[in-house]
Amino acid sequence: MNNLFKGLIAGYGAKKLGGGCFSTILIFIIIYWALGTCNKEKAPAPQTTGYVYIQSNSML
Repeated sequence: MNNLFKGLIAGYGAKKLGGGCFSTILIFIIIYWALGTCNKEKAPAPQTTGYVYIQSNSML
C-alpha cells in the first residue's frame, strides 16, 4: 500500500476515534502500523511432487 494512502486512512481513523491530542497520535501510529503489516507478502512454499527417486548403482 502506498505510504500516502496509509497516512490518509490512518489520519481519518485517528480523527474519528481519537479524543485528545495524545490518543489521536497513538491511534494514528497503531492504524499506520497495522496497515503496513497487513500488506506484506509471504514467500511461497516450495512445491513438492510427493515422489522419491532412488538411484541404485548395484546390478542385479
